[in-house]
Amino acid sequence: MQPSSKKGFTLIELLIVVVIIGILAAVAIPKFSKTKDRAARASGITDIRNLATSQEAYYADSNRYATIADTGNVPGRMNFTTSAGNTALALTGTTTGWSGVVDIQSGQCGIYHGAAARPAGMPVTIPSGVPVCW
Repeated sequence: MQPSSKKGFTLIELLIVVVIIGILAAVAIPKFSKTKDRAARASGITDIRNLATSQEAYYADSNRYATIADTGNVPGRMNFTTSAGNTALALTGTTTGWSGVVDIQSGQCGIYHGAAARPAGMPVTIPSGVPVCW
């Protein structure tokens, strides 16, 4: 009789591999979640900076800052749209200042400039003209 040469993995070896994969997943999933939050915040800050640029261009044309009613891809209006997944919640403007808020998946981002009121929820330590997420 010849010895049998069965090839394969034992149950213990398979269980060890499953445990190792579980440990790796337990480490990777929270890091992925943090990365998604950082990406959403970066997108929100980009939208706020684009809003600031659009506001200054609108002011140069009309001598006042735009409100939410002044946005849209129509001649004479401020052409501003948010990134995919973000929503413009508030935009107030006068001749002396403006403020804006963008809703992102993990919170809000906002900015104010000049004599405009600070957006609700914005940290009080943030100076005028600095975009921030909260």
